[in-house]
Amino acid sequence: MALSTIVYILGIGAFSGWAAGTLMKGRGYGLLVNIVLGVIGAIVGGFVFDFFGLATNSLGSLLLSSVIGSIIVISIAGFFKRRL
Repeated sequence: MALSTIVYILGIGAFSGWAAGTLMKGRGYGLLVNIVLGVIGAIVGGFVFDFFGLATNSLGSLLLSSVIGSIIVISIAGFFKRRL
């Protein structure tokens, strides 16, 4: 994988983690952890959109899928944090 591709994935993941943490109001874990969860969420969002047959070919749909995936991942992390 090219370095530019890795930087692109990290950038989108960072944005989506920040956006998801901001949208969830108080359910974030701080900037650094939200960025890490955002990168994971970008991958999850891609799988979710692919499962439902939604295209992620444009930048807007890619960002939307990564933010939704990040919200899912942050919600799951919050569930486990409350249980432990």
